[in-house]
Amino acid sequence: MKLATLALLAGSAAAFAPSKTVETSTALKVSEQEIGATAPLGFFDPLGYITDDEKFTRYRAVERKHGRVAMMAMLGTFVHNNKWTFDGYLSPSNNLKFSDIDSGIGGLFQVPPAGLAQIILVTALIELAWWPASKLDGDYGIRLGKINNWQQEPAKKVRQQNAELNNGRAAMMGIFGIITQEVLTGQNLYEQAASGHWNPFGDGQGFF
Repeated sequence: MKLATLALLAGSAAAFAPSKTVETSTALKVSEQEIGATAPLGFFDPLGYITDDEKFTRYRAVERKHGRVAMMAMLGTFVHNNKWTFDGYLSPSNNLKFSDIDSGIGGLFQVPPAGLAQIILVTALIELAWWPASKLDGDYGIRLGKINNWQQEPAKKVRQQNAELNNGRAAMMGIFGIITQEVLTGQNLYEQAASGHWNPFGDGQGFF
């Protein structure tokens, strides 16, 4: 009797189980071998933003550009936190030397308005004309001899472009963490490392 009852329940459950359907193809055809789709996550889009190839190409270009900016920001953090500065004056009219600028994020707000305007103008020149953001593949023809001899070694191109994207992702997370921690603790990266103050919610006297 028990066996008959179990068989009946199993049959009933099977009747309401979803039938197997053949997946229909969409406009998006991203290969797991696509540049940037690396292990362990592969093609990672948990929120479903990428719906077609055009959007994928644009989002990948945006990610690449932001990664490059973040890598430069990380490099600048290491340089400034170690007090490596230019000699002379940033603004002679304001009697402001390069060495007078704070090494943390607050230093940005110590730069005179004319200096900030120059930074914005140079950024606009790079973004619009020199290395235009409209070139979505991000390849501006810069090669360093055998280091980037991609035509002779195509596998090196894939490896280096994947490395650039992954390093850019790490840099974006890194600079975001550095800025957040500095705002919360009042210490730049060098000061945090020197004092062992890695927890932004602690008292600044050790790891925790």
